[in-house]
Amino acid sequence: MEETILQFGTGNFLRGFTDNFVEKLNRDGLYSGKIVIVSPTDSETVEILQAQNCKYNLYLRGIENGREVCSRTEIHAVSRAVNPYRDFDTYISLAKNPDLRFIFSNTTEAGICFDPACKYTDKPAGTFPAKLTQFLYARFRSGLGGFVILACELIDNNAKELQKFVLRYAQQWKLGEDFFNWIIRENTFCNTLVDRIVTGFPKAEADALFAEIGYADKLLDTAEPYHLWVIEGDFEEELPLKKAGFHVIWTEDVQPYKKMKVRILNGAHTSLVFPSLLCGIQTVKESLEDEYLNRFLNVCLFEYILPTLGETEENRQFADAVLERFANPYIKHMWQSIALNSVSKFAARVLPTVTAYQNQNGTLPKPLVFSFACLIEYYRTNDIKDDRKAVTCIKENSTQAILSDTNLWGCDLSELSDFVEKSIDKIHTSGIREAIQWALL
Repeated sequence: MEETILQFGTGNFLRGFTDNFVEKLNRDGLYSGKIVIVSPTDSETVEILQAQNCKYNLYLRGIENGREVCSRTEIHAVSRAVNPYRDFDTYISLAKNPDLRFIFSNTTEAGICFDPACKYTDKPAGTFPAKLTQFLYARFRSGLGGFVILACELIDNNAKELQKFVLRYAQQWKLGEDFFNWIIRENTFCNTLVDRIVTGFPKAEADALFAEIGYADKLLDTAEPYHLWVIEGDFEEELPLKKAGFHVIWTEDVQPYKKMKVRILNGAHTSLVFPSLLCGIQTVKESLEDEYLNRFLNVCLFEYILPTLGETEENRQFADAVLERFANPYIKHMWQSIALNSVSKFAARVLPTVTAYQNQNGTLPKPLVFSFACLIEYYRTNDIKDDRKAVTCIKENSTQAILSDTNLWGCDLSELSDFVEKSIDKIHTSGIREAIQWALL
C-alpha cells in the first residue's frame, strides 16, 4: 500500500483512535493507504515503533449496548515512523510523495502554539506549527497539491488555530506571497472534536496480555469501545469512515457537538465529583454502583442537562453512552484526578446549564446547585489542587462573597447563595447522603 497519511503524534491516543480506524478501512477493502508517523518531539517511541515494524496491538474494552466487550486488533496501518530531530532530511522528503493526502495531528493542548524564536533553517523548527510550515513549504516547492489536515488537539478551533500559526510562520520567514496563498488555496484545515478514552499501556496486566498475544508488545494500547469523531468538512468519499461503521460526523460546524460533549459528558463528571468524594467514593464506577449517587447522576443528566440542550435522539444517545462509559469495569477513573482545577471546570461545564435551566423554567436546577455547594464544602475542608487564589477565596470567605466573585465564575452568582447555604447546612446536620436525597426532592 502507498503512504497516504502523515500523522504528527506517536502517543497512545492516535494509535488507539485514528490508526484503529485506518486499520479497519484497509481490512474492509474501503481504503488502501498506510500511515507515516512523525514525532513532534524527540521521542524514543519512534525507535520502539521501528523495532516492532510499526506493528502493535489494541484492546477495546468496556460496556457497549449493555454488554461487556473485550476485543483485540493487531494494527498494521503504520508503515514507518520518522523522528525529524534525528533524520530531518527524511522528514522533509516525505513532502515529495504525491500519494500523501491527509495529515492527522495530536500534539497535546500545548502543541498548537507560536514561538517567534523558531527559524526556517532549524532542523527541525521547535513548535509543531513551525515543523508543519517547513513541511508544507517543501510540498509547495515540489509543485504538488496540498492536504486535508485533521487536527485532533483538545482546543477550540484546533485546525484554524494551526492554520493561523502556519501562516504567521510563512510571513515571518518571508517564504513568499505565492506560498502564503498556496497554504490557503490548496490545503483544508478541518476543525475536529474527538472523544474516546484511551487508557494506554496496561502495565498491571501486561504480562497476561503478552501471553495471550504471543509476544511482548511494548506498544500495547488499550481504549474504551466508544468513539466519536466530528469533522468540519466532508471527505467521506476519500476516507469512508461512516461506511466502515464508525461514529464519525462530517459537518459544517463542530461547535454544537462540542457543546453536547462539554454539557453532557464533562458536565456529568463535574456535577458528580464532589457529592461522590464527600460520600467517600473514590472512583466513577463506584459512584454508579451507589444507589444515591447513581440516582443523583441520572436526575442531573435527564431532568436538567438534556432538557436545556434539546432532547434530540443524538443527545439522548450520547447521554446513554455516558452512563455505559462511566460503568466501564476496565477503567479506574479516580475522582481525585477529575476534581483537579474544578473551579474553572464548573464555570465552563455546569454553570451554563444552571443559567439555561433558570431562563427556561424560572426556577433553580436544585441538584446542579447542590453539586456547587458540595464543591465549596469540599474545597473548604480538604486540600485540593487548583488555582491558588481560587482555593484561598473559597477557604477564607463567606458563601455570599464566594458566589459574588466574578473572577472565579465569570458572573455574579449571589442569587444562588440561599440554596447553597441551605445545602451546606443540610450536609452538616444530616450527612451527605440524606442531603443528596433532599436535593432531589
